[in-house]
Amino acid sequence: MSIQQSDVAYTAVATAENGRDGRVATHDGQLDVVVNPPKELGGSGAGTNPEQLFAAGYSACFQGALGVVAKNVNADISGSTVTAEVGIGKNDEGFGLIVKISAVIPNVDAATAKELIEKAHEVCPYSKATRGNITVELAV
Repeated sequence: MSIQQSDVAYTAVATAENGRDGRVATHDGQLDVVVNPPKELGGSGAGTNPEQLFAAGYSACFQGALGVVAKNVNADISGSTVTAEVGIGKNDEGFGLIVKISAVIPNVDAATAKELIEKAHEVCPYSKATRGNITVELAV
C-alpha cells in the first residue's frame, strides 16, 4: 500500500551529475561521493557505485525493520548484523538487479532468526518497494 504526500515525514533529496561516472550528493551535504562504474562493468572502480549505495541503504533499512519486529516479540537482536548483496546484470530489458539479504542474529536460535528476517522483509520499506520487481533472497 502506498502512502500519500501528506503522510511523508521525511524526504531525502540527492542529485547526480554525469550518471554512473560522476558525482552524487544530498542536498543537506551529508553525502557527497564520486561514482564510477565498477571494473566488472568496464569502469575504473575508483568511486562508489549505485549498487553499493543501494546495498548500504537496504541493509540499514532492513536492520531497522528487524529491530521493529524483534521488539514486537521480545527477541534479543543485540549484536546482530544485516548484509545486503546487490547484483547487477543483463536481462531482456537491458539490466536488472538481484539482492541477497543475510542476517546474523547471535542471541536467537536459527528458527527464530529465520522467522524474524521473514517478518522484517514484510515490513521493510525497501523490501516493499522491490517486491515483485526483483528477486530478493533471505538468508541467516
